[in-house]
Amino acid sequence: MSTTGSTTGSTTSQPVPRRRDRHGRGRRGPLAWPPVPAMVSRRDEFDDFVLDAAARLEATCGRAFPAVEFAVEDVPRGPAAWDHREVPLGRLYPATGARPARIVVYRRPVETRVSDRRDVAALVADIVTEQVAGLLGVAPEELDPGFGD
Repeated sequence: MSTTGSTTGSTTSQPVPRRRDRHGRGRRGPLAWPPVPAMVSRRDEFDDFVLDAAARLEATCGRAFPAVEFAVEDVPRGPAAWDHREVPLGRLYPATGARPARIVVYRRPVETRVSDRRDVAALVADIVTEQVAGLLGVAPEELDPGFGD
């Protein structure tokens, strides 16, 4: 037995972390890198559509833009007292106390109303415009001249 520092016969050896996988090809990474559109889920893309529509309206309204929270939910939780028999695409919850008004856009009903994925952004923009107009008490065309196109 040699005394040169070899730990071959030692019973207290610690496992050495691998720097490569067992086939020697190196570590595996994601199939698509973050800037690639394949890495953006439909849910994240929908959230971006809502935020973009709100940002456009805020730039248009300026200081008149109300304090409002925007949210995205998959489906409505239940019928509201003011809903008619159709499934809502969005809802406006008025401000209560210290909590600001809240606009909720429902992802699944919106996605089922359009036949093409590119039309989702236009429909979301119309929903957000309609809900903000309802909050301000004005016609949606006053906020966005291209409303409904």
